[in-house]
Amino acid sequence: MSKKILIDLEKFRNTEDGKYNYGECIYDFHPENIGMKDLVEKAMMMFACRKCEDAPCIAVCPADALERNEDGFTERATNLCIGCQSCVAVCPFGTIMNDIFTAKKSICDLCEFTDDTQSLKCMETAPVGAITFTDMDENEDENIFKLNDKVLVKEVAWEKLMNNE
Repeated sequence: MSKKILIDLEKFRNTEDGKYNYGECIYDFHPENIGMKDLVEKAMMMFACRKCEDAPCIAVCPADALERNEDGFTERATNLCIGCQSCVAVCPFGTIMNDIFTAKKSICDLCEFTDDTQSLKCMETAPVGAITFTDMDENEDENIFKLNDKVLVKEVAWEKLMNNE
C-alpha cells in the first residue's frame, strides 16, 4: 500500500469557530491559492451531494456554471462561475458550503509527497485531523471513499443516512 491523503469532510464543517479553514498551501503558481478547497469541492460533490433529480443548484445558476458530468456528479465551470452563491442558497440539503463556490478557483497539485513525507503545509494549518496521511484503502464500511489515486475522503454517504445505517 502507498501513502494517501485522507480528507475528513466533517472536520472541515465542524470547526470550533464555525468558520471553514482549508489550511495554507504552498502551490507554486500563485501563493494566494488554497488548493485544498478544490479537493474539498470535488469530494463534496461526489460524496455529500444528494444528486437531486431536478437539481435546483444547476437550475438556479445564472451563469450556467454547474452541470452534471457523465458519472452523474455536479461540476462547476469556474470560467463561468460568478461567485453569486445562488446554488448554496437553494440547495435543499445544505451540502454546498458557501465559501467553496467563489469566483476564484483554487487548485491542488497534490504536492509531490512520498511514503517518507511526514506532513504537508495544508495538514499543519487546517483543522486538527481534517487532512492526514493514511496507508489504508477505500473502505465503505468506515465511510472512506476514493477521490483519486492519491486522495481518500471520509464522509457519511447520504445513501447510508437515508437507509439509517
